[in-house]
Amino acid sequence: MAAALLPVIVEAAALEAVLGTDGLLIVDLNEAQAYAQGHVPGAVNLAYASLIGPRPPAMGTIAGAEQLSAALSGIGLTPEHHVVAYDGEGTGKASRFLWTLDVIGHANFSLINGGFHSWSAEGHPVETTPNIPTPSSYAVTLGDSAIANKDYILSHLDDPNMVVLDARTAGEYDGSDVRAARGGHIPGAVNLDWMMTLDRGNNFRLKPEAELKAMLNERGITPDKEIIMHCQTHHRSSQSYVMLKSLGFEKIKGYDGSWSEWGNDPDLPIES
Repeated sequence: MAAALLPVIVEAAALEAVLGTDGLLIVDLNEAQAYAQGHVPGAVNLAYASLIGPRPPAMGTIAGAEQLSAALSGIGLTPEHHVVAYDGEGTGKASRFLWTLDVIGHANFSLINGGFHSWSAEGHPVETTPNIPTPSSYAVTLGDSAIANKDYILSHLDDPNMVVLDARTAGEYDGSDVRAARGGHIPGAVNLDWMMTLDRGNNFRLKPEAELKAMLNERGITPDKEIIMHCQTHHRSSQSYVMLKSLGFEKIKGYDGSWSEWGNDPDLPIES
């Protein structure tokens, strides 16, 4: 199957060349109104909220197996599908969907580099007719290889082989922009604002691999270490997760509680 050859980060032109391939499922994470205005041919629309099961104050925690099974069955996903995801907002929502697939053990997936920005701006075909999927029976089992919770992070804070990657802005990281009961960051965490990895002048594609690796290396983010990513709700940091996966990092986890949990828990340590 041609789709099986697609890399984690796929260029729009490469995807266009395999549109219509059996076993390929293209998933649009835009709002329903944006999807109706135009989408990649053959794409089905998935509501971002269907992936989330808030546990206040943690507002971005992963949905339960029953909710995810219903959402993924609703778009006709089967274990054999190679999924290609995108959105029009910098690929954070699409990346969160792909991280969710990693959590449940669905390994075959790709992200359109630049999302709908690159697809639409560079003349690739767009359709407005909705694609109504044939529902499947996708049974979700939540694994733990791609997800970390606060207890896991707390128990590894002094582990030199683990790095916490904070994908929020510099202001959120240093505590000058407070979006929870407390501002600051997880002790020892390094800051790499997710937007710094994207090239706005190139339709929000990831910056060149060499540039990304240099940014990561100077922060001590290397493939030999376990990297745990978070932001406020593990939306922005999901893009960081997919980026690292595309660069060959294997020991990566997303912290879905993120700062909305950590920053609101007075029992957890912080730095600023």
